[in-house]
Amino acid sequence: MAKKKSAGGNATPFLQNIEKLTKPQRIGIYAATMVVIIALSIWLLYWPKYQKIGALKSNLKTAQLELAKAKKNAEELNDWRTKMKKKEVQYKTVMRALPEKEEIPSLLAGISQAGKDAGLEFLLFQPKPESRKEFYAEIPVDINVSGTYHQVAVFFDKVSNLPRIVNIRDIKMSPAKRDSDSSELNTTCQAVTYKFVETTGNVRNKRKRP
Repeated sequence: MAKKKSAGGNATPFLQNIEKLTKPQRIGIYAATMVVIIALSIWLLYWPKYQKIGALKSNLKTAQLELAKAKKNAEELNDWRTKMKKKEVQYKTVMRALPEKEEIPSLLAGISQAGKDAGLEFLLFQPKPESRKEFYAEIPVDINVSGTYHQVAVFFDKVSNLPRIVNIRDIKMSPAKRDSDSSELNTTCQAVTYKFVETTGNVRNKRKRP
């Protein structure tokens, strides 16, 4: 009981001192006390949450930047895929125009037949040794034909319409020696066809022929 009185006695002078203060002073003390209590409440309750919100905002900004970068990379990847598809189409188109080794004889026969269909007389039709390139080989054919200019033009047109690539180069024309008044010409040229060459890692033999 004595302790309780002592405790009460210690608090009483403090309260008495406050009561002795003027009303504005007491209001000031109460206001200051409320400010301290509110400040402590904010510090203890809201500040950790504020820090957490700040961290979440920072993480959100980082995630947004990473998402934007990922979208950009995805767009670039789609662009590369589109370009790759176009290149694959171009590659397949070129490959269709390059005959396999076993197709060369029939292709040469086609060139010869085109000349005969145009009405030309073959004086020379001589395949030359092939010239190796990166993934294909050139097969030149020396040609000497006799016929009119129109027949030669028809021959070149037929050759250009063959399903495989054939280029005509080194064209030379001169009047036929046997009759200077004749409209016939001796035409020499070189027809160049191409053959696909197998290389390491090439998978052409696995694809289907058109």
